Amino acid sequence: MTEHPTSHEGRQPLAARPQERTRPRQEAPGPADDAAVAAPPHGRPHPGTGPVPAQPGPAAPPDDPDGPRTANAARGASRTARSASATRRAAGAAHGDAQARARTDAEPERPATCGAPGGGAPAGAAARVPAQSDAPAGDGATGGGPAGSGPAGGGGAGGGGTAASAGVPQDPVGTARREGDRLRFVGAATRRIARGIDLDEIVLGLCRATVPTFADAILVYLRDPLPVGDERPVDPFVLRLRRADRLRLTEDDPGDLGLLPAGTAVAPDVEQSPAAELCEVRPGGHLAEVLRGVRPVFGDSAAARAALPELLGEGPSVPAGHRAILAPLRGRRRVIGAAVFLRRPDRAPFEPNDLLVAAQLATHTALGIDKAVLYGREAYIADELQRTMLPENLPQPTGVRLASRYLPAAETARVGGDWYDAIPLPGSRVALVVGDVMGHSMTSAAIMGQLRTTAQTLAGLDLPPQEVLHHLDEQAQRLGENRMATCLYAVYDPVAHRITIANAGHPPPILLHLGGRAEVLRVPPGAPIGVGGVDFEAVELDAPAGATLLLYTDGLVESRLRDVWTGIEQLRERLAATAQLTGPDHPPPLEALCDDVLDMLGPGDRDDDIALLAARFDGITPSDVAYWFLEPEDAAPGRARRLARRALARWGLEELNDSVELLVSEVVTNAVRYASRPVTLRLLRTDVLRCEVGDDSPQLPRQRRARDTDEGGRGLFLVNRLARRWGATRLSTGKVVWFELPTRS
Repeated sequence: MTEHPTSHEGRQPLAARPQERTRPRQEAPGPADDAAVAAPPHGRPHPGTGPVPAQPGPAAPPDDPDGPRTANAARGASRTARSASATRRAAGAAHGDAQARARTDAEPERPATCGAPGGGAPAGAAARVPAQSDAPAGDGATGGGPAGSGPAGGGGAGGGGTAASAGVPQDPVGTARREGDRLRFVGAATRRIARGIDLDEIVLGLCRATVPTFADAILVYLRDPLPVGDERPVDPFVLRLRRADRLRLTEDDPGDLGLLPAGTAVAPDVEQSPAAELCEVRPGGHLAEVLRGVRPVFGDSAAARAALPELLGEGPSVPAGHRAILAPLRGRRRVIGAAVFLRRPDRAPFEPNDLLVAAQLATHTALGIDKAVLYGREAYIADELQRTMLPENLPQPTGVRLASRYLPAAETARVGGDWYDAIPLPGSRVALVVGDVMGHSMTSAAIMGQLRTTAQTLAGLDLPPQEVLHHLDEQAQRLGENRMATCLYAVYDPVAHRITIANAGHPPPILLHLGGRAEVLRVPPGAPIGVGGVDFEAVELDAPAGATLLLYTDGLVESRLRDVWTGIEQLRERLAATAQLTGPDHPPPLEALCDDVLDMLGPGDRDDDIALLAARFDGITPSDVAYWFLEPEDAAPGRARRLARRALARWGLEELNDSVELLVSEVVTNAVRYASRPVTLRLLRTDVLRCEVGDDSPQLPRQRRARDTDEGGRGLFLVNRLARRWGATRLSTGKVVWFELPTRS
């Protein structure tokens, strides 16, 4: 019912005064009766509805001659008293109307108070909710009194009357304090919920914020699976118990505000009754009807009594009185779950205004869950995009060991333009690539993916490093304006122990020698990719066995706190210090070295993506390499077979004699037919046996199916059938045809 404003002295509600003025006039007692008004304790005026008439005094004897005069005087005094009383009532009414208008103007909203354990207002609790005229009109929500529950608040379970309507004096100071507590509670609870980023953090924030301040136990059910974005929900759907927290009841109770395992007690008055872990919500069911509503309902309402058994299972019983609240969790125009707040029997029940508190908590939780689901989907897409654009597993070619790291600029930006790659090349060589596209957006990641694919294609053509950068520059210009990137491309030859490097505006690599000395390699910097019209230069350097080459992007060495060259020098010193820990004859492990390099970054040092590629040069020993020159003559195939047989015997690979002799004879025969200079034959023993035949003819061989009457055309067919892998690479001096056979040793 609606609460009537009263005067500041707590007299009769203003709405009742017109009835008092229309009351028939009665004979009033004598003037002395005003002094006989009943006084409350402490001698203060009674905060009631006006003067209470006292019992009339004794009448004069009938035979008294002064009786008529006494009666007339009494009637005059009575009229005077009635006039004075009416004047006082009119003044109080006017003052009360002004007081009510002032409160109405100053208090457009009415806070809702939740009771703390024991019936008082919770310490540190609260939320601003709409005025009482906007309170939800549902089960148990029609009454709306001042804050407080139980003895402290003056209201009983389910009581909808107010203190004023019951004639009980109000405590403005206590009411304001409880309203402030309620505001602080909901404010603190919503802030805790909003701090969560992922789903579990948000649900945990709701549970920890409400137990034990607002409830003694809470259960949170969420849809499984949760809809994402604007996906249309399907019916029926399943609710899964995501988390359940409860208050510790005894010293031996282990569930002190912690996670309750599935199947543990949830209802405060049924401690050992299990809650259902899964609940199917069917259209038209009692639970579906409650969840379709926007407002929470008390557990003892008709709708909740029918819905809670579906949600909690058959074990728990609904607590008696207003000691349970079922609150729907509604996200983007759909139900995403439900929350159940429970109180123990020895605690004051929930009040109608607590429904508004539960509604605010449920609203903030549902919005947070919606955002967390969207964030999780975006993070998944970003991770998948980055994973597909970077090598999932680095190759481990013979003669070199590799390790890598990638860190995005921030957790909220999981994709960027940095990339690294390792591409095996013919002759047991390997191409090492690291690049950085300008920006940290999806566009940068897409450009990075195209440049990486282009670099892989160019590497397969076995082009020199400077030509690879030239073609990457042309590709970046075709992608559009301002498509800038830096890139460093290096080719390592484990047989010659040499490395060829070309740079396009990228930070120089650092070479860590076996003895612990670290040096910044002097590589011509070049212009970034995308500038256009710039020539790139390559340098060839020694790559001794046991040395480690570190390729990186500028995010590792540049930040707001230092320039790029200061960062490069600090990185060089860090590598040298790390190498000293393992001694001069033992290089540091690659994985540990990468982690140690990243540890040099402070909390505020990372402003950009970081890509890191480390290569340990082991090389191939000369004893595992056989190399010959063959004159382009008819006797060359026979000589090649004899040389190959001797090398296989030295390596203990006699079981490959037949296959190697046949394939070497076919490939050398083709080379001698078109070559004008000596033909080269090289055998490499690693985890496979690799054979390479080079000549000065630029024409690559093509496999074709020979007819029965053809004299040739079957050599490459045999190579394709017997070799595990084979191919042909065009060089600046001609071409190389190679094949590989697995070794059984």
